[in-house]
Amino acid sequence: MGADSGMKKKVQRKFKMRGFTLKVGALDEVLSFLSRFPDEEDEALDILIDEIDKGSSESSILDKEAVQRVVSVLLDAQAAVDPAVPAGSSRTALRVIDAFVVPKFHYDPIKNVFYEHTGRLPIHGEAQNKASLYRDRYQLLLQRLSRDKYFSRPAFATESLEDENCEITAIQSLIGCKGRRWIMGVISQLEERQFYLEDLTAAVPIDLTNTKITSGFFAENTVIVAEGELQPNGIFQVNTCGFPPIEDRETSLSLLRGLDFFGAGTISPEETVRLSELEERAVNDMFVILSDVWLDNEETMEKLEVVLDGYESVEVVPSLFVLMGNFCSRPCNLSFHSFSDLRMQFKKLGEMIEARSRIKEHSRFLFIPGPDDAGPSKVLPRPALPKYLTEELQNLVPNAIFSTNPCRIKYYTQEIVFFRQDLLYRMRRSCLVPPTSEETSDPFEHLVATITHQSHLCPLPLTVQPIIWNYDHCLRLYPTPHTIVLADRSEQKAFKYTGITCLNPGSFSSDSTFAVYRPCTKEVELSALET
Repeated sequence: MGADSGMKKKVQRKFKMRGFTLKVGALDEVLSFLSRFPDEEDEALDILIDEIDKGSSESSILDKEAVQRVVSVLLDAQAAVDPAVPAGSSRTALRVIDAFVVPKFHYDPIKNVFYEHTGRLPIHGEAQNKASLYRDRYQLLLQRLSRDKYFSRPAFATESLEDENCEITAIQSLIGCKGRRWIMGVISQLEERQFYLEDLTAAVPIDLTNTKITSGFFAENTVIVAEGELQPNGIFQVNTCGFPPIEDRETSLSLLRGLDFFGAGTISPEETVRLSELEERAVNDMFVILSDVWLDNEETMEKLEVVLDGYESVEVVPSLFVLMGNFCSRPCNLSFHSFSDLRMQFKKLGEMIEARSRIKEHSRFLFIPGPDDAGPSKVLPRPALPKYLTEELQNLVPNAIFSTNPCRIKYYTQEIVFFRQDLLYRMRRSCLVPPTSEETSDPFEHLVATITHQSHLCPLPLTVQPIIWNYDHCLRLYPTPHTIVLADRSEQKAFKYTGITCLNPGSFSSDSTFAVYRPCTKEVELSALET
């Protein structure tokens, strides 16, 4: 009893030193976590406090749920690298990463290094945080561009090399320059009906008429590289423009010196080799991905029963079902007053899963909210579904996980990003220049080109899609992940873009479509129920 009392005081003292106060339930959760490491309690406690300090807690008073969320992330990470875990255990190989615990990094252009942000990130930021959002996006792409052979100045320049070189000129330095120049900046509308290209030094009005463009959606707020000439009237006439060239994942990783941008923790090269071998052996693992699962629609629930029955009867059940919103056919806004009904519909889904013993026992269920689901607002990133709606389902299905939107998954060594947003329609509406059809006429391929080159899931203006300023880094795609799941109401689609597997499972409620992803081979099977 004395030892337990001493440990409680020690835990409370350490949390108090870091500015936190623990509620009774939170203290019990911490003690339960520490009991798993009987000989390393001090180290485990320090790691736990560090992770909580990095998190998104708005209050210094921690409740059980706040601690539990961080504990689950740490335990998943520990289990995935535990040598005692069986090779066939896909459950421990799978780590779900909450968007609000993803580390934030800033780029130092003087030292040419990234450094991790320390301390808490408030949800309600100040004006400087909004400015930092744009600056961090720009510097991330500029440091990537500076390594590209076509945009970096050669050490020993010859006349022929200078002709091929496309060195970036700072916008401030355009004054007095004659001839063709390359500039890089954010498209901004600083005056009505006049767009500017803005970098960290200045802004210049641009003329995009008769501009030749590359694939993608060129909207306000995107960062572009433009080639043109400054006119006597002070307007930069753009001849050609495109997005900053994408960088190979391995190249990015080699330069980051082990920094954890993804949020799953860093592992040694030896451990990476071991996990890669386990990943290659897991040939039966598959993820079933469904979007727009309307729980209040009888037809949708009947179709979902057909899907669950089908996978209940296969030889090896899926290791993961990903169910993405919207979970209601009507927007859960201020005029929505049927939350108790929605809670019962989640319970009904739990009973449906519970009735199928094999998938209940061997599969995990990941729930990601959609843009119109219940939550504090439509701002990104979106928190997990409210506990009020999901607690009865959680009691029936212990393997259910309720995560944020966007959501990240680490499967052995593979990084997968899930994002549920009707992005294609909004990007097309925000376009300043009609997309080119030279390389492709497929809108989804243009969308993928945009987000991968921008290294950001939602490069729309903040007036179109608000983003929490301090958590814009949660939507970054740097280094590029192995797979991106963009769940959208548009037609289902899957293809590879510069080595990245990209897919849209389609709308299950509207089109009866869904997708199956096999992480071992990175293959996608686009599926649909017969109607």
